[in-house]
Amino acid sequence: MNSPSNGWINGVADAPTVPHRNDPQVVRRLLATPGRWAVVGLSQNRARVAYRIAAYLRELGMQIVPVHPRAEEAYGVQGYRTLAEVPGPVDVVDVFVRSDLAGGIVDEAIAAGARAVWLQLGVVDEAAAARAAAAGLDVVMDTCPAIEAPRLGVTA
Repeated sequence: MNSPSNGWINGVADAPTVPHRNDPQVVRRLLATPGRWAVVGLSQNRARVAYRIAAYLRELGMQIVPVHPRAEEAYGVQGYRTLAEVPGPVDVVDVFVRSDLAGGIVDEAIAAGARAVWLQLGVVDEAAAARAAAAGLDVVMDTCPAIEAPRLGVTA
């Protein structure tokens, strides 16, 4: 039997896995260009990182749309249960879910016609990143706007 390290899994050829690398120009453009960001995992819970990062994105001039199973309002904006329920275009889908759930969210982002997906710090799904890139979306993974914006000199 072939091992996964040579491109085979359970005797079936698997596409070679090339780890995703964030493109600093893409990161800078996403953070410097005002857009509509669907923040998946954003709720009214002020103790959650998603709440604080959504505030930071708003400071950068982004419009925030909360996406959470409870469809909670956040920052005075109506929330939606899924990306499919969000009316109008979405520029960036910001993913605040566990890595094992991220692939489904990325697939929803592709289906919704989002222009980019941003998987937050600690959220890694190489296969989902590859699917998004293959569908023409910009992909940022395993980092945070609050880290990248200051590093790249992006300010409000």
